[in-house]
Amino acid sequence: MLLAARDDPAALADLQVNSALRNNRKVAAENIEQALAKGDADLANSFVELARANDVTIPDELSHRVADAVAEDGSTSHFAKRFATGLVTGNADDLASLTGTVTGDLFVFGDIRDVVREAKHLAMGEDTDRLVLGLAAAGLAVTAATYVSAGGATPLRAGLSLVKDARKVGRLGEGLAEWAGRSARDVVDTPALEQAVASSSVLRPGGSVSAISAAFRAEKAGALVRLAKDVGRVTEKAGARGALDTLKISEGPKDVARAARLAEAEGGKTRAILKILGRGALLLAAGAFDLTLWLFAALLALFSLLATIKSTTERATQAWLNHGKARRLRKQTAAANATARLAVAV
Repeated sequence: MLLAARDDPAALADLQVNSALRNNRKVAAENIEQALAKGDADLANSFVELARANDVTIPDELSHRVADAVAEDGSTSHFAKRFATGLVTGNADDLASLTGTVTGDLFVFGDIRDVVREAKHLAMGEDTDRLVLGLAAAGLAVTAATYVSAGGATPLRAGLSLVKDARKVGRLGEGLAEWAGRSARDVVDTPALEQAVASSSVLRPGGSVSAISAAFRAEKAGALVRLAKDVGRVTEKAGARGALDTLKISEGPKDVARAARLAEAEGGKTRAILKILGRGALLLAAGAFDLTLWLFAALLALFSLLATIKSTTERATQAWLNHGKARRLRKQTAAANATARLAVAV
């Protein structure tokens, strides 16, 4: 069944989660307690949803604590605080801070800040985060598209912001970071960018956006844009933290695309699934896949062996029967010849 579900992230996750919950009926409650202890009400609630979907009983007292924590996270004061944090710092780890981050990027000062900072590092020969530079440049172009489409490109804008934030705080998987870094190197015309940054300022966003956008090679950004779209899809269904969890365990864009399919099928349960299964939620683990193939090969070898034994036995039996018939025929022929000679002699 695992082999049959290897191309369906939701089906693959369901099979593995069902097995995990059967083997340890306390796994959901234990993870809920850990999430609450860390102040992660969103993850705790994700486990509550997963437990209910799999008919796993959660103590009422624990369920009430989760509900209270979720209500606290959704309060106006908490939202305002996290929104301000995202707006000022550009770092997001929940819906409120992501809203602040995206708002800052929609008003372009967040992306301009990042482009100017990284471009100056580049011009001075210092260590430059080309991924952040490329994502910020792409963000400026997408922001213009968001305004033109009356918000239609907002999921893409949010995806770019989250990938950039994940990179800043070290929550981008190593393999994904390497891939994204390679993809980002060609999206910026470095000489044009350096010239644009020389006259740019966060306080003059209009002129800065135009100058920096001219250095952005949209035709080279297709791969990054597809990644950001998939991250946006995860964010819509599983929240900002679900998207950050995805980026942390992903080794490449295909993992993120599979996570988007998983989030669209599982919704709020996605974070709990990723917590239990890790990257195994996105694809059949290499060891399990190899074991499945080995068992399949072993069955084929056994079938081949049995077929060979059957064929050999049949041939040996037929040869023995043929030998017996030939021996009897020789005896009959000899007896007939002897009778004939006797008759001639008489």
